[in-house]
Amino acid sequence: MTLFDPLVLPNGSIIPNRIAKAAMEENMADAEHAPSEHLMRLYQAWAEGGAGLLISGNVMVDSRAMTGPGGVVLEDTAQLARFQRWARIGRAQGAQFWLQINHPGRQMQANLGQPTWAPSAVALELGNLSKRFATPQAMTPAMIDEVIARFTQTARLGEQAGFSGVQIHAAHGYLLSQFLSPLTNQRSDQWGGSLENRARLLLEIVKAVRAAVAPGFAVAVKLNSADFQRGGFSADDAQQVVRLLGGLKVDLVELSGGSYEAPAMQGQARDGRTLAREAYFLEFAREVRAVASMPLMVTGGIRRAPVAEQVLASGIEMVGIGTALSIEPNLPRDWQRGQNSAPQLPPITWDNKVLASLANMAVVKYQLRKLSQGRPTQPGVSPLWALLRQQLSDALRTRQYRRRMARRALQ
Repeated sequence: MTLFDPLVLPNGSIIPNRIAKAAMEENMADAEHAPSEHLMRLYQAWAEGGAGLLISGNVMVDSRAMTGPGGVVLEDTAQLARFQRWARIGRAQGAQFWLQINHPGRQMQANLGQPTWAPSAVALELGNLSKRFATPQAMTPAMIDEVIARFTQTARLGEQAGFSGVQIHAAHGYLLSQFLSPLTNQRSDQWGGSLENRARLLLEIVKAVRAAVAPGFAVAVKLNSADFQRGGFSADDAQQVVRLLGGLKVDLVELSGGSYEAPAMQGQARDGRTLAREAYFLEFAREVRAVASMPLMVTGGIRRAPVAEQVLASGIEMVGIGTALSIEPNLPRDWQRGQNSAPQLPPITWDNKVLASLANMAVVKYQLRKLSQGRPTQPGVSPLWALLRQQLSDALRTRQYRRRMARRALQ
């Protein structure tokens, strides 16, 4: 098995090679939360770069629940033509293009002015930055039913728009991940307590989405291999959830890790463990491979072809690449030509790990903006400068978002 062998998914559709552009938070929606021209240009670059699978950044199932003020939302048909164009651009070179569909739960900043939902009323612990996030409201059964319906609706609309699949985001501390973790899910009803109950929301969403779309439309899940917090969602839990997903016609599970509180997806843990410099979650993926009936994908720090090949040699079917493709979108074609490209951002060694994490995300977004403008990337940009620019952009987009939601409330 090589990086450029095709992968046949359980539903019979084919991914032309084993390299996936993993999801990154772009925050490049237009004023109506639809894909902007900049976002179209960004995905054209990735489509032309040769990855066999493109997975979008967060596409929100509810405009009241955003991971960021510039996020894309697909909750009705109002902007479906824009999504159809986005799908055509992403699939133009033969890649599959999946929407990553998500709900942030408690991981939505308070300044967006919307109430936050979560399995239980457990606030984020981010030191001095904790005040940026409100204590969430514990969800009622009616709210849970609404979330299931919204994920299903977004998947159905994604299929109508011409995407080839969806990835249901149950990692990184967002809503479905919050239900899975005993730290954030302290419920005593059918949605909390045992792992089977904590996984119920994810399983119900997968079943509802699978029933709503055609058999050839891919349904995937992004899952934490662990959340890297003591007492939280563990590697053993991840194996059991993968077993539970095995009977639900899931086409692929991507293994990642961490949350806002413990950003292991950036190579940082909070439970004492040290992660590898590349392929952070490969050790966990090997353990999950033993129980998984569907293809697996590993994402986290991969930037060199030999490491990507090591992932495949370990029995994992797909290699997810994020940051490296934000620097060099043509990386898959470079590797196919035998070039030893290994794009990398300089490490950020600030003492404040939360700020360092924010700066790292800002530097990645800086590269995405450059690509979306058709300009060369700048991996050496000052992290402080990138962070300040991002904070200013977020402030402007936040005001725009609040005005839009205020207008909607008056209609």
